[in-house]
Amino acid sequence: MPLFESPATVLCFTILAAAWLYAAVLRTQRRRLPLPPGPRQLPLVGNMFDVPLTTQWETYAKWSKECDSDIIHLNLAGTSVIVLNSLKATDDLLEKRSSIYSDRPDQPMVKDLMGWYFNIALMKYGDDWRAHRRLFNKAFNIQTARNYEPYELAGAHRLLKRFLHTPDKFAEHFRQMAGEIIMSVAYGIDVLPNDDPYIDLAHKAVYTFSIAFVPGLFLVDTFHILKHIPTWFPGAGFKRQAAEWRKLSEGMLEGPFAETKRQVEAGTARSSFAADSLHELKESQSQDSDSELYYEERHIKCAAGTMFIGGADTTVSALSTFVLAMLANPEAQRKAQAEIDFIFGGRGLPTFKDQDALPYVSALVHEVMRWEQVTPAAAPHLVTTEDEYRGYRIPKGSIVVGNAWAILHDEEMFPDPFTFNPDRFLHEPKSSPKIKALDAAFGFGRRLCPGRHMALSSIWITIASVLAVFDIAKGRDEEGNEIEPVHDYISGVICGPTPFKCSIKPRSRDAVALIEAVESSQM
Repeated sequence: MPLFESPATVLCFTILAAAWLYAAVLRTQRRRLPLPPGPRQLPLVGNMFDVPLTTQWETYAKWSKECDSDIIHLNLAGTSVIVLNSLKATDDLLEKRSSIYSDRPDQPMVKDLMGWYFNIALMKYGDDWRAHRRLFNKAFNIQTARNYEPYELAGAHRLLKRFLHTPDKFAEHFRQMAGEIIMSVAYGIDVLPNDDPYIDLAHKAVYTFSIAFVPGLFLVDTFHILKHIPTWFPGAGFKRQAAEWRKLSEGMLEGPFAETKRQVEAGTARSSFAADSLHELKESQSQDSDSELYYEERHIKCAAGTMFIGGADTTVSALSTFVLAMLANPEAQRKAQAEIDFIFGGRGLPTFKDQDALPYVSALVHEVMRWEQVTPAAAPHLVTTEDEYRGYRIPKGSIVVGNAWAILHDEEMFPDPFTFNPDRFLHEPKSSPKIKALDAAFGFGRRLCPGRHMALSSIWITIASVLAVFDIAKGRDEEGNEIEPVHDYISGVICGPTPFKCSIKPRSRDAVALIEAVESSQM
């Protein structure tokens, strides 16, 4: 019997034909499905002029309410954008269907022109991203992140000493502490106690990144062909600006890595992510090819650079929000201090071993992360195939935005969401929907920030340490009148409070002695 006439072959071809026909019918049906609701569109440009350049997440949430839908659709001059405004929608698509929702859209301004290609969070989904992510996760999973607690504790104690002498520079002190920690962990480099060039460079670089990452700010992100026009061409000012900003990103990537590599080659390098990874890579290359690792030197450099970015301004933003929250709700500060005093009685400072004994402090940290997010609109995802959700069509190639701000200000989950109230997290089990919702502050699905465990532990020990020995209150002007802080935030991919004044004073003479005693034992 000829092969094509055998029953097995006929059955196989029948199944394949049926599968192809089913897929074709499904594609046709999906194309006939309506798009999610959204604001009215103009011809050609769609909603391009509807999306504001600042606080887009608030506008997305407003449109969501007006459309009575937690999933909305925008058309930005032909680019399909899907905005997810609820925990269920982000969980259903970005988590449960992560295999098709984990890619990133092209972002020519920041990646190609400004040189942020090395940022793992912006990389296209694929084998190269997996290698970077695997290397990053190895250093920052929930177990290994505990290895960095001594750095975080020492950093928090040095912060207390700085607060003691120049409390008005609290934002600068937060930045110094965050820089010290991440430079030690990522590169094994000790930074200068003041005006460190690495920390200053990171601050400037991340600031420009935060500006340029805003969707719609630069036309090149909508019309990618513009990245090829010469810099002298009329209207190409964005390319000249990008060239200047690129010097900052390249300095962040190359400078500290080159120093660590030099120390490794000289045999003087301290243990750190970069140094340890370079040692491991060198040992692998000196052995048989069968023992080669999954990563190369460029992966180490990019991963370390991403760590540097992550620790530069995000922690500063969260801790500045903490200070602002204490001014807005002094009762929360008193409750946290009473809990700390009950455990220590003014005779010691909190450590990581005390977390279970300080549930209100932990609840306060959770509320800081919820009240004002560092990244209100997470980095956009890209769906790689046509999809359907709740009877709506999700076009292939759509940019998908998880609106973390809307999720963490959901009135059903968080009543009175604009009020700072740590009680809402008190005694919540780790598996509760409220705690799960907090992950939105770090992204979604497979693109969830792998450094979140270290970030949260650093924020917790800093807040607990500061509350143990300092009172945070509203500042006063020259006439003794209280200065009401302005609750304004710098809008960008990374958001933080605009500069404000406050009073940070030791709670007692014993608190001063405690700070100096701890500091003298470590310096």
